Amino acid sequence: MKQNMIVGQSGGPTAAINASLAGVIRQAMRSKEIGEVYGALNGIEGLLDRHIIDLRKSIKDTEDYSRLMATPTMALGSCRYKLPQAPHDDYEKILKIFKDYGIGYFFYIGRNDSMDTVKQLSAYFKMKGENILCVGVPKTIDNDLPKTDHTPGFGSAAKYIAGSIAELALDSSVYDMFNVVIVEIMGRNAGWLTASAALARESGCAAPQLIYLPETPFDPEAFIEKVKSYSNENRPLIIAVSEGIKTKDGEYVSASGAVKDSFGHVMLAGTGNHLKELIKEKIGCKVRSIEFSTLQRTAGHYASATDIEEAAKIGEEAVLAAIRGETGVMMIFERVSDSPYLTRCSTVPIEECANLEKTVPSEWIIDSCDVSEDMMNYLRPLVIGHAKVYEKGGMPSYLSLDKTIAVK
Repeated sequence: MKQNMIVGQSGGPTAAINASLAGVIRQAMRSKEIGEVYGALNGIEGLLDRHIIDLRKSIKDTEDYSRLMATPTMALGSCRYKLPQAPHDDYEKILKIFKDYGIGYFFYIGRNDSMDTVKQLSAYFKMKGENILCVGVPKTIDNDLPKTDHTPGFGSAAKYIAGSIAELALDSSVYDMFNVVIVEIMGRNAGWLTASAALARESGCAAPQLIYLPETPFDPEAFIEKVKSYSNENRPLIIAVSEGIKTKDGEYVSASGAVKDSFGHVMLAGTGNHLKELIKEKIGCKVRSIEFSTLQRTAGHYASATDIEEAAKIGEEAVLAAIRGETGVMMIFERVSDSPYLTRCSTVPIEECANLEKTVPSEWIIDSCDVSEDMMNYLRPLVIGHAKVYEKGGMPSYLSLDKTIAVK
């Protein structure tokens, strides 16, 4: 007997998360074991409000599928709602909704906290004796989910960051003078994104000359001395810095770090500006601070073809895993080879991923301000190729889903 499925997205957007959604939809639609293909608007929060749509209305042919893959951010919308620990009314409510809609498969595309939702629901359904299979599909530009070699979304963000820094290096070099450009990059506790700035050197420039990750304590005095060591050179100094760098006492360098979100995470901002003011005070040279902010996670026009293709593939594999009877698992990439670049998809128990973080190995960090060749070998394959972009009138053309609420 066919069972219906539902998929949701959660957390922060990426340029590749809709490719994973497209992969889930595509495999579900061609699987004889699956009936209706539903989407939950705004993640688990929307699911609780029965904001459920019929995805067959929006994905009718290969063109729709391809355009969804090329659409950045989150077509279904997101949320940052954290399921309370069971027992709680939310679980009974979700089970009732799933029974009303005949749901036998649940897919959730997200990061650490989203994987916790998969963990909690899977455990609850097992405890109730319900045959509802739950599979987590990883995504995050931060690349900090454990067990998987990398996460969909990271490669595209890394490509945007490195390419932008290479362009900044050119822009800053037009004047025959020493000047400093600080680029603040997302990354609270894991420096994968900031490390990817080193790929800018593949274009032939020296930038970034300094790279600071949150995995190693940040020493302001040593930082100033490093900057001074470049001050006699009549060329720009590009510094890539993670928003989450901390002092040896564990305090965020960010000038504003007191506010916390609903998950208890410190909301970071101002690291680049803080360092800019420090350089002005101690050295007095020309210095700018640039924050890529949300641009680094939404730049679909500069997405990595490798990233988009892999994101779709892992979405398809998630459906196949559920059909095999797997539940309470997260999909992962296993790297088989760097050159030629080869990966395979598999699963790991969700308990090994939920609420956990993967940081940059210490041996891949050099002198607290650079990254090793091993890191470069890891990064290079992930940014290969330009993903297809649909345009209309010279501007990107994206796919919007039909968000008419489906009647159960």
